[in-house]
Amino acid sequence: MFGSRRPRVLAALCAALAVAMLASCDRGVNTAEGATSDTDASASGKKPNIVYVLTDDLSWNLVKYMPHVQEMQKKGMTFSNFFATDSLCCPSRTSILTGQFPHNTGVFTNSGDDGGYRAFLKNDNEKKTFGPAMQRAGYRTGFMGKYLNGYQPGDKNGTDKPYVPAGWDEWDVAGEGYHEYNYELNENGKVVPYGKDPQDYLTDVLSKKATSFIGSSAEEKKPFMLEVATFAPHGPYTPAPRHKGKFPGLKAPRTDAYDKATVNAPEWQRSLSPLTSKEKQGIDRNFAKRARSVQAVDEMIGQLEKTLEDKGLADNTYIVFGSDNGFHMGEHRLRTGKQTAYDTDINVPLMVTGPDVPAGKKVSQLAENVDLNPTFQDLAGVDPPSGVDGRSLNDLMHGRTEDEWRDAVLVEHHKAASKKGDPDAAPKNAGDPPTYAAMRTDDSLYVEYTDGEREFYDLASDPEQLTNQEASLSAGQRAALHRTLTALQKCKGAESCQDASRTGSNSDS
Repeated sequence: MFGSRRPRVLAALCAALAVAMLASCDRGVNTAEGATSDTDASASGKKPNIVYVLTDDLSWNLVKYMPHVQEMQKKGMTFSNFFATDSLCCPSRTSILTGQFPHNTGVFTNSGDDGGYRAFLKNDNEKKTFGPAMQRAGYRTGFMGKYLNGYQPGDKNGTDKPYVPAGWDEWDVAGEGYHEYNYELNENGKVVPYGKDPQDYLTDVLSKKATSFIGSSAEEKKPFMLEVATFAPHGPYTPAPRHKGKFPGLKAPRTDAYDKATVNAPEWQRSLSPLTSKEKQGIDRNFAKRARSVQAVDEMIGQLEKTLEDKGLADNTYIVFGSDNGFHMGEHRLRTGKQTAYDTDINVPLMVTGPDVPAGKKVSQLAENVDLNPTFQDLAGVDPPSGVDGRSLNDLMHGRTEDEWRDAVLVEHHKAASKKGDPDAAPKNAGDPPTYAAMRTDDSLYVEYTDGEREFYDLASDPEQLTNQEASLSAGQRAALHRTLTALQKCKGAESCQDASRTGSNSDS
């Protein structure tokens, strides 16, 4: 697809042909889009396993309370500049599943005509997820936990029983699991209710099901792809009973942006008042709850690692840890929430461990959640289809350089037409941005709102994004920024989006 990838694929195919000829095997080579190859099999010749743990609303400031995640940083690769296409659950998760930007998935919000599970289905996104692709590549696939906003375990979608999307061998998915108790799971087409006993705590249930899936996959001697998507630490931030007493007196971080108004702020922020003492106390209480609620997630990672070791699979398994979006708690005087283009909301953790992943390394290149779908397929030895907007992170996560990497990532956000039934709706006085598109580069953030307002932050001098310098830009700089952002909003497919990400010279006068 790109100059750095094609020689590697061709070389692998030639090597495969040579091996086949020497072994006198009657083996054909299929170079069609989506065909499998041996490019990323481990040294043993086996396809690698992949375990992807996706959290909900987990921001960077919670990683310090997760020892197993910190151990992943020591053992593997950390993507320090990894971003979400939208700091909102459903559009972000859709981008993860499909590898496409919201303008190509049609999913911009959590509900209504342009969002949620119904919009996901209406725009034919289900067949574009990595589940069917991995299954075609010979993988046993599993999906557990949170799927998409609006999904309900009992939905039949025109079938005669609770619906399980194509591409998943194991399906254990909840609807409203935010409270961690009193929920239902669609377990492979059967709706199973769970109550309020300690053993019903959802993150722990997912942990047990995930370890069971790994065990059964080991017995079948098949490579597997497993996504475990927790509801934690999304509000109401419910911790497991054993963690309720942890971190007494913990307070939210007081960064330079905490309770600080943005200079030259856009109109939607100008009415924000300083945080009251009561609001600060509430933010502190909720931050402590969030730290407690991720303890079970962290323990689950440890249990998954132990299971892989016990089954002899650890050396051939990639573990990927991430979040769908970040979360702000008092920064820019914004009350708790997300949906902005600031780094608190769009810059999220991504850590990878696995075969030949260098230990303790960081990747500074700009990466985005649209890259995960092609990455998983690439690791499975599959050429991602041309319709994905992202690029495989395979080379970067193995310490190899990538020629002509992107210069900018795109963020797209629509203000929801209705807040009814949306667990992520911004409360009053919290700050609720209008529809916008944004572009994040190594050293800047540029935002265009549909009401005509603009923001520009120089991250070298203003890493907390507190002083909007858009008014000081030259006409040439404005034109260059607008041109690149517009191209990104129109791009379709990896090559098109890579070309669109070229920022050019935004400093021209």
